[in-house]
Amino acid sequence: MASARSQGQVLERAWKCGRGYALRFLAYGERQYLTLGLETDGWTRKRAERELQNILADVRRGIWIPPDRNRRRASADDGIGPQAAPTFARFASDLVAARRAEVRPRTYEYLEWALAHLLPYFANWPLSDVDVEAVDGYRRHKTEDAEHRRRAITRRNPLTDENGQVLRPLSAASINKTIEVLQSILAVAVEYGHLSSNPAAGRRRRLKATPRRPVHLDTAEQIEALIDAAAQLDREPYWRTGDRRAIIATLVFAGPRAHELCHLLWRDVDLANGRIQIGRSKTQAGLREIPLLPILRDEVLDHKANSNPSGPDDLVFPTGTGGTRDKDNLRNRILAAAAKRADELLDDRGQTPLPRGLTPHKLRHTFASILVACGEDPASVMAQLGHTDPKFTLRVYTHLMRRGPAERARLRALVHGSEVAQQQRARRPVRV
Repeated sequence: MASARSQGQVLERAWKCGRGYALRFLAYGERQYLTLGLETDGWTRKRAERELQNILADVRRGIWIPPDRNRRRASADDGIGPQAAPTFARFASDLVAARRAEVRPRTYEYLEWALAHLLPYFANWPLSDVDVEAVDGYRRHKTEDAEHRRRAITRRNPLTDENGQVLRPLSAASINKTIEVLQSILAVAVEYGHLSSNPAAGRRRRLKATPRRPVHLDTAEQIEALIDAAAQLDREPYWRTGDRRAIIATLVFAGPRAHELCHLLWRDVDLANGRIQIGRSKTQAGLREIPLLPILRDEVLDHKANSNPSGPDDLVFPTGTGGTRDKDNLRNRILAAAAKRADELLDDRGQTPLPRGLTPHKLRHTFASILVACGEDPASVMAQLGHTDPKFTLRVYTHLMRRGPAERARLRALVHGSEVAQQQRARRPVRV
C-alpha cells in the first residue's frame, strides 16, 4: 500500500480569518505545501481532495509547475494562515462573485469558466507577486497541458475528469480568453493599489491564435434554400413547431442576437411603421431600432396572424410550451435541422451547400451583407447591428464587394420581394 507521504494529504486549517484547506505532497523530490483557500471561498474537503489528485496526476506527467512564491510564504510547520495581503484566489473569487448581479448569466458563467482555469495556477499567490513572468508561466503551463491532452487523444487514451468526461485541449484562442479575464481582474487590483501595473496587458502575453475561417451566407440562393427548408419543416408534425421559418427569417433579415430574439415581445414589433425595437441588449449600442425589410414584414405579419396568444407582453417566438427560448434551442432545434434540410435542397438544385459552422450569430453577418448589398452606409449598418466598432462592418463590406454586381442585385431583389427574384428562382436549373 502506498504511504500517505507519496499519496499526499489534505490538511484542514483553522486560521484567524476562518477554516480553510491546504495540501502537503511530494513533487520532483521536494516536499510541497500548498494553501488552497477558505471555506468562504468555496473550498470543501471533497474539492480539496479532488485538487490533490489533479496535482498529483500533473506531477506524474511532469507538467505541474511548483508555485515558488507560495512556498516562501507558507510552510507546513509555521502555523501561519493566509497573509494579510490578499491572495489571488480571495481577490478574484470575491470580485467575480460581486459581479454576479451586474452582468448577464452567460457572462457570469464565462467568468466562472475562466476562473476555473486561473485558480489552480494562481490560487494562493499574493497579488503583489503576480508579475509578467508569472503570466508567461501560466500561458506556457496551459499550452503544455493542452499539448499533453492532445497527444493522449491521438494515442486513443484520452485523459478524463472525475466524471469520466474527456479532457479536451484548450485552443490558443481559449487560453487567450482566460488571460483576458486575468487582465480584467488585475486591472481592478491596480485600481485598488495592490499592483503598480497590469502584468497581463499587452499582445506579448497572448498566444498567436489561428483565426477561424469566416462563415459567410450571402448569396440569395443559400438564403432562399434555408428559408424554404424551414418552411418545409414547419409543415412536418414531427417537429411540433410552426415558427421555424419566421425565426430564421428574423435572424437573417433583422440580425438580432440570440438572446434579443428569444426575449422579443410583440410590443417591440411595430408592424404599422415597419420597425423592431431591441430593448434588451447587452450593450448601450445594442438598444436600437431596426427597420423591417419588406420580405421580413410579410413574414412577421403572417407569423402574428397564426400566433396565439399575441398580446403586447407575449413572446414573439416562444417554445412549444410557451416558455422562453435560449441560444442552444435556436442553434440545435431550429437552425441545425433547417440547415441540414437546406443542404439537401441545394444539392437537388445543383448549387453550393451552406458553409460549415453556421450559427444564429453568423446570420447577423448575413444581415450585414444584405444591408451592404442594399446600399446602406457603414454607419447605418453599425446602428442596426448594435455595434460601436466599425472594423466588423468594414470586413463585411470588403467581403461583399468581392461578389459580382449580379449577386448583389439578387440579394436586393430577394429582400424587396421583387418579381425579378421570383422569375430567377423559377428558372433555376434542377439537377436530375
